[in-house]
Amino acid sequence: MDFLTNLLDWIRTLHSDEGVRALIAWGGLSILVAIVFAETGLLAGFFLPGDSLLVTAGVVCSGAFPGLPPLNIWLTNLLLVAAAVIGDQVGYGLGHRAGRAIYSRPDGRFFKKKYLYEAQELYANKGGRSLIIARFVPVMRTFVPFIAGVAQMPYRSFVAYNVVGGVLWVTSLLWIGYMLGLSPLASRIHHVIIVVVLLSVLPLLWELFKRWRVSTGRA
Repeated sequence: MDFLTNLLDWIRTLHSDEGVRALIAWGGLSILVAIVFAETGLLAGFFLPGDSLLVTAGVVCSGAFPGLPPLNIWLTNLLLVAAAVIGDQVGYGLGHRAGRAIYSRPDGRFFKKKYLYEAQELYANKGGRSLIIARFVPVMRTFVPFIAGVAQMPYRSFVAYNVVGGVLWVTSLLWIGYMLGLSPLASRIHHVIIVVVLLSVLPLLWELFKRWRVSTGRA
């Protein structure tokens, strides 16, 4: 139990700006690249921070955190886009080769098959556009590329949507953080990150609301 409690505490810390800052102080840009890749490319990485990490990284690039050397915003942007795109490529490859096998895997403490089914429904409804939408929805951005691989989405189409989604996701949140770091709101970054994360799930909430209206005959 101690191990599980410590793991849960570590995950919660990762999703805070203090946790991300500590990671950057320890591993620099390399750890950011590794986390973005793992969250988008490895199914086991679905719990890792994405939106909060990008916004906090942008603030770090602005030099707003005393004692933490700023990262180069252009290099950070380039490498994190690459990590996001390559990560999705790996997820697609995993789904394309051995995707169906994971459906027989039992639910665990963290992994739930419902994540797969929710991603599958999003892909069925939105097709390639789901790869862009999912970028801004925690958990979904990990599983939708995998589902696209399982569904044998044409590779060229996948690459196009993957690149567009990766560029939009990383660039928008990173530069939001950068601009916040240059503004008076930098002192309230913790609250701002919470707002950004909440806004990131609005597309999913909107989809759920539309389905609820259809199911209740109110559409």
